[in-house]
Formats: sequence, structure tokens, C-alpha cells
Amino acid sequence: MTLTQWFIFILIIQLIHGLGTWKLYIKAGRQAWEAFIPIYNGVVLMKIINRPWWWVILLFLPIVNLIMFIVVWVETARSFGKNTYVDTFLAVATLGFYNYYLNYVADVEYIENRNIHPKSGSGEWTSSILFAIVAATIVHTYFIQPFTIPSSSLEKSLLVGDFLFVSKFHYGARIPMTTVGAPMVHDTIPVLKSKSYLFDDHIGSNSWKNKLQLPYLRIPGFEKIDRNEIVVFNQPADTLLDMNDFHPDRNYYKPIDKKTNLVKRCVAVAGDSLEVRDGFVYINNKKNELPDRAHLQFSYLVQPKTNQFNPKQIKDRYDITDGFGIMPNSNNTYYFSAISDEALAKFKNHPNVASITPNKKEKGVRDPNIFPHDPNYNWNVDFFGPLYIPEEGKTIAINLDVLPLYKRVITEYEGNSLQVKGNQILINGEVANTYTFKQNYYWMMGDNRHNSIDARAWGFVPFDHVVGKPVFIWMSWDGLKNPRWDRFFTTVSGSGKATSYFIPFLVLLFGWIGYNKWRKRKKNS
Repeated sequence: MTLTQWFIFILIIQLIHGLGTWKLYIKAGRQAWEAFIPIYNGVVLMKIINRPWWWVILLFLPIVNLIMFIVVWVETARSFGKNTYVDTFLAVATLGFYNYYLNYVADVEYIENRNIHPKSGSGEWTSSILFAIVAATIVHTYFIQPFTIPSSSLEKSLLVGDFLFVSKFHYGARIPMTTVGAPMVHDTIPVLKSKSYLFDDHIGSNSWKNKLQLPYLRIPGFEKIDRNEIVVFNQPADTLLDMNDFHPDRNYYKPIDKKTNLVKRCVAVAGDSLEVRDGFVYINNKKNELPDRAHLQFSYLVQPKTNQFNPKQIKDRYDITDGFGIMPNSNNTYYFSAISDEALAKFKNHPNVASITPNKKEKGVRDPNIFPHDPNYNWNVDFFGPLYIPEEGKTIAINLDVLPLYKRVITEYEGNSLQVKGNQILINGEVANTYTFKQNYYWMMGDNRHNSIDARAWGFVPFDHVVGKPVFIWMSWDGLKNPRWDRFFTTVSGSGKATSYFIPFLVLLFGWIGYNKWRKRKKNS
């Protein structure tokens, strides 16, 4: 839905509300017209049900408002003496239309200065749970979101089993685009394994855009994405059923904010020119220098001197990436799937190693799984580009040669129609020789360069896909049983070895608990 369609939809909702409550407003000592004025009617209603005015704001926050609507329907009924379980059930089950019965049929009286505290223990628990969910949903959506590292593409900086806090406000919190869904879950409801949101997932169809989807909106942030920052984003390729069988043509599957969350390093920002040479990234013809906490990893072929070669001992002795390691290859060789330069320097001195050869692709040998998935571009994971990263407001020349690079940007991410007729490119039905980008784009890659499905597979990440910035590791587990205590309460960015603030946190926590107990005893004495 467009903003205009949403505006009309909200006006219709206001009309429905006014028609269903205007007599109740009169019985509460207000004027009938006050039930029809958008936003103002909400402020007046909060006075009627004896609740704070700022609840009105919560009624306009996507996802949060789904809970608040239920609360307001119930509170309205109770403000006119309808307090039974049946009344509560009818208020919820009729989606608020129970108010029409109270407005036109029932003989009700307004209860002024109603006691808003629940009359039973179960009611108090219900209220507490509802508002805990509301508060948590607000924090989760607009401030901080927990996130778990699922893969080893950023090993050494972030490990599999790290639990992160991801800031939404650094780059600006994105308003939920999917307005009808379960709070605090992503695309699937745990245990039930069912879709968590309202969505028409007919493949190849745009119809999901008409299912109560908000257009992209973002609260202004206080910083921009910097080169080499670690970023959480929605995977662009998750518009497909099979992300490993990626094609640059449109094929809708999920709305933007319900695509799979990924975490990668932003090696190039909007306006950069990127090239990968022999596995190393060059930005604007200058080799990219990563932060000191980052460690690039590549794969190698290992030729042992004898058959007495124990991969497990090697993995335990040297700094081998968790989840990968040394695997048998052909002709009595082994495949080193991921290792940092520091570990490799030590491993070269192993007495049973005859040779170590980088497992890199040759320049000019095309990998069909690499962006832009076009036979005219002989790119692979180790030799890629040069490629211009689109910047908002910048115009480029567009022709059949560069079209494969930016076709998905023009169509999927920026919503234009595109046709090729002979040597002509038609955008929105008009012949185009240039194209001006509508938003910024970024290039996200893993530090584990040979074991990372990243932008080299699916291309640019639009800014409207950006979720937030990882800022804090609050917990870390190596498997299910082994906590990494030195990673508890450490920062994600920064220079030098990460410092754990877990012990200071525990001291402050127990100090606060002790202080509260002492204060209560002193108050009661």
C-alpha cells in the first residue's frame, strides 16, 4: 500500500470508530463530533477510559498497535460497566465491534474515575504480561534487537554462537513494513513453525504489496554506515525460494523486513568502486585495510610428506576456524577450508607438511554462481570487478553492457519496469540512456573469503534492507555446553583485544540488588 492508500485506510478506520462510539462519547460528557476527528478522538478516548494520552502514540506503531487495539477495546467496555469475562471475550472476538452493541443497543452508564487496577490476580497478571510484551516490542523494533551468529563468515571478529545486541538507532530504526504479524519474532513463529505475518506468498506476484504493507520509512539515525563496519541486514536474495539458485529477475517471496537476517562486513559504501584481486578487496584502486580485530581467512590445499597426517591434531594445535577444518582431498592431499594468515604462518613449520598452496581461482575463469550471473562477466570469488557501488542521486550511463550489473537495482529494489527491445532499454516505458539511483547501496562480504555466501553471490544491499549495527556481545557459547567467558559482555567494534565487562556487570547487578534489599529493610524498620 502507498502512503496515500494508507491515509485513506486510516480515515476509514476513524469513520468506523466514530460511528461505533459517538453515543459513548456523549455519555462520558464529551461531544459527538469528538469521536470522528483523527488523533484527537484518541486523546479524548484515553481521558474517557482513564488512561494516559501517550497511549495514542502506541496505537500508531505497527505491531505494537495490534496489542494496544485489544487493550483499548476491553478498556472501553469496562469504562461503561462491562467487566465480565464474556464482555472481554466479545470485545476481542468481534475486533472492537462490540462497541457498536454498547453504542446503539445496550443501556450502559459511564463510570467516571473508574479504578483501573485489575480486580483479580489473573487480571493483574494479564495486564502485566501485555504491557511487558508492548515494552519489549518497542525496544526490539526501534532500539535494540538480539541476534545470534549462525555462520562462520566473520570468524575471529564474530564467532558462531555469539549472542549480539544490534542497535537499530545508529543508522535509524526502520518502521515495520509488515504491519500484521506476531511481536518479537522474525518470519517464523517458534515451535509452531508457521509464518508469523500476513502475506500473500504467490511466487511471481506483486500482490503482497496490497496486504497492509507500509512503504519504506526510517527514523533518522545519527551516523552513516562506514566502510569496514559490521552490519546486520535483510538478505536481498531472500526474495527467492532457493537462495542457492539465485537469478537476478523478479521473483517475490518475502517482504523486505521479513527476509533472512544476515551479518557481514561492509567493505564498500555507496559511491565506491570495488574490485577483488587475488582474493583481496580494493576500493577506489587502493587495497582495503581491515580493522585490527578482523582476520581474513582463505582456503588452502595441503600436501603432507607422509601418510602419518592427523587432521584432528592439526585442528586442535592451530587456530583453525570452528565448523571448518582439514578435510581429505584427492591424491593424498588435504583441503584446508579456512585459516587466518597468523595460523598459517605457524602451520607452515609443521614437520609433516610438504607444501601449502592457496586454493584460489584464476583470473578470467567465470564462476556462474557469481554476480551478475551473466556470461559476459568472467568473474569469480577471487577476481571480481571493477564495479561501481550505486549512490543515491548519482546518474550513470546505462547500456546493454552494464545492464546486467544494475538490472536488479532498477527493477527489484527501485520498483521500475524494464524492457529490452533490440539495442534499446526502456525504463517505465521510455527509452533510457542514463539512470539515477534512488537510494544508497552497499557491498557486504565475509572475512572468511572462501566460505561466505555474500555480495559476490547476490550483489548489492540496498539501504532499505539494512537492519542495524552490532554493538555488544552479551553471551557466547562454543556449542551447547561450553561458554566463552572472555567474550561475555564485550564490544563488537573497537581496536585491540576485546575486553569483557562481565565481572563489572555482575558487581553492579548484585550491588543494586543488595542496595534495594537494604532500602526495603530500612523502610520497614
